[in-house]
Amino acid sequence: MNYIFGPAPVASVAVAGSEDRIPVRRIFCIGRNYAAHAREMGKDPDRDPPFFFLKPADAVVDNDATIPYPPQTENFHFEAELVAVIGRDGKNISEDKSLDHVWGYGVGNDLTRRDLQLKAREQGRPWDLGKSFDRSAPIGPIHPVSAVGHPSKGAIKLTVNGEIKQQADLADLIWSVPEMISILSHSMELKAGDLIMTGTPAGVGPLIEGDTCVVSIEGLGDLTTHIGPKE
Repeated sequence: MNYIFGPAPVASVAVAGSEDRIPVRRIFCIGRNYAAHAREMGKDPDRDPPFFFLKPADAVVDNDATIPYPPQTENFHFEAELVAVIGRDGKNISEDKSLDHVWGYGVGNDLTRRDLQLKAREQGRPWDLGKSFDRSAPIGPIHPVSAVGHPSKGAIKLTVNGEIKQQADLADLIWSVPEMISILSHSMELKAGDLIMTGTPAGVGPLIEGDTCVVSIEGLGDLTTHIGPKE
């Protein structure tokens, strides 16, 4: 069999302390997973059933990259997030076995065209154009579980040009990583290379051309993203 045109390159993320990389299959994101962020978005933070959306695999961007300010938005936002990487396939995974399927963890930034997202939300439409655009998922090097364990607490912080914008603790997650994995796996089979962005704390806000955004998670290091001129 021949392809009509060449397959796209495999999207991948870096591994801390290694030249190896992790191929990315899918990027799952959970909405409103910190109570304070749910409130700032005008929603109730109670533990209603969680909801998820996806970003394309090739939205990933490495640490210290410069990305252009994206088109069709005047309200481009940062969102600091813990990222969990699935390393073993599974479906209908019980919560107590969920962490057996995690290869490692990293630092992520769920970049968002907030004006497009809110317009879609108001119209009852999908969020894709607000969340799933090119280069919308900067993700730092992934640390294996063997080195960092399973972070369930610890500081998560985001700065823009050195000024703190978001600051919280991973213990504040409404839905834990094991819960998220179990819930997703009962909807579809999770596969090695699936990534889960686990939600952002309160304090989300805008980025402009020339900004430098740094996300830090205790034990997992920093993720730096520079914002270049508009496309």
